[in-house]
Amino acid sequence: MKACVLHGNEDLRYEEYPTPEVREVTVRVKVKAAGICGSDIPRVLGGGAHFYPIVLGHEFSGIIDAIGEGVSGLSVGDTVSVAPLIPCMRCPDCLMGNYALCRHYSFIGSREQGAFADYVVVPAMNVIRYDPSIPFEQAAMFEPSTVALHGLLISGYTGGDCVAILGGGTIGLFTMQWAKIFGSRRVVVFDIVPERLELALRLGADAVVNTATEDVSARVAALTDGRGFGRVFETAGNPVTSKMAFSVASNGASVCFIGTPTKSIEFSPKEWELLNRKGLHLTGSWMSYSASFPGKEWELTAHYFATGQLKFDDALIDRRFPMRDAARAFELYKTPHAVKGKLMLFNE
Repeated sequence: MKACVLHGNEDLRYEEYPTPEVREVTVRVKVKAAGICGSDIPRVLGGGAHFYPIVLGHEFSGIIDAIGEGVSGLSVGDTVSVAPLIPCMRCPDCLMGNYALCRHYSFIGSREQGAFADYVVVPAMNVIRYDPSIPFEQAAMFEPSTVALHGLLISGYTGGDCVAILGGGTIGLFTMQWAKIFGSRRVVVFDIVPERLELALRLGADAVVNTATEDVSARVAALTDGRGFGRVFETAGNPVTSKMAFSVASNGASVCFIGTPTKSIEFSPKEWELLNRKGLHLTGSWMSYSASFPGKEWELTAHYFATGQLKFDDALIDRRFPMRDAARAFELYKTPHAVKGKLMLFNE
């Protein structure tokens, strides 16, 4: 088969690669679409891969084309997405259902062969069947949707509050939609990119705030009757939005950090004091799994994608590249702000 093989830093080659064979309790997926995740960028451009050579890619969809022994409930021809985490299922965290905290895990697309290829073999327990009416590109976004939903679930969100989403990227826009599905009173998306804010409104945000051009304090007061937001989800992993989370929150609010920082974050004493004075409740959210594995995050994504209540907009995808041009796609990340949405690779 052909695959995008990472041989070293900035050395990504589309070349012949051994076609994987199914083993016991695994299936082989013919990859149709695969998204580039933010975590893939430092692996390709920053020397961050666990080893070389490696085939990356963990946000993907496709069709089952072979099934190993011991697999039930799946058939050749099923349209599927795949949960990339492979937990050990034996450690104390796994036995408690906290699979994302497993210290002995493997991961499709970073610790073993991923989906930037024609085919990938995965454990049957990681496979999520979905309605074939869902386009492959949309189904390749199961993983970011589940990351967003996991943040709501782990923070105990059940609806009713005014919700602030800090960061209008892919995960932020899915977090906004899940908050709406759960019955929020009002959901407001904060970002600096006008196109993202326009997309947020199309996908159902009640209001948006451009933090680069608007008076954030005045807008928060106007949108919440001066109280602040009862629920805040930080989805950008940015120092600015991380600090903003405390300032836009109401007294006693819940603040959930979903975004992954790539830079140090330093709070002034006055900024940090907001945490104490407001009595904020902080939650960290990591990945997207719950019991029974891979969890309701994946089941609900399949359901709400199929019903259309969890919306997909073509603008979520910035650009599309055939798999053979993956190296060209990654080159775009070298230019700041050149990429405003998901880059999607597809097999022709």
